[in-house]
Amino acid sequence: QVQLVESGGGLVQPGGSLRLSCTASGFTFSRYYMRWYRQAPGKEREFVAYINFGGGSRNYTDSKKGRFTIFRDNAKNTVYLQMNSLKPDDTAVYYCNAGRGRDDYWGQGTQVTVSS
Repeated sequence: QVQLVESGGGLVQPGGSLRLSCTASGFTFSRYYMRWYRQAPGKEREFVAYINFGGGSRNYTDSKKGRFTIFRDNAKNTVYLQMNSLKPDDTAVYYCNAGRGRDDYWGQGTQVTVSS
């Protein structure tokens, strides 16, 4: 059974940091590219970051460059999103996504709230 389980969300003050984790099971994690998306209330889901199978290629939306870092540990079947200098606009449910060919798997999401 394929599972992606996100964790690490919570309430943080503006300027703070969080590290999200997404642990996979039920498929060969190291053969899948991984992405993080987010969805704020009343808005469409948007792409945040991408990392390829081995972790050597990454990209981000322009607004996340320099603040967010995606990385993975294939030995632990886990992808991470390190988020620094958080802003209230970063408040959203964050989802991880695994893809390969026609395979497209999603986690249930983890809530991040940036507020003072």
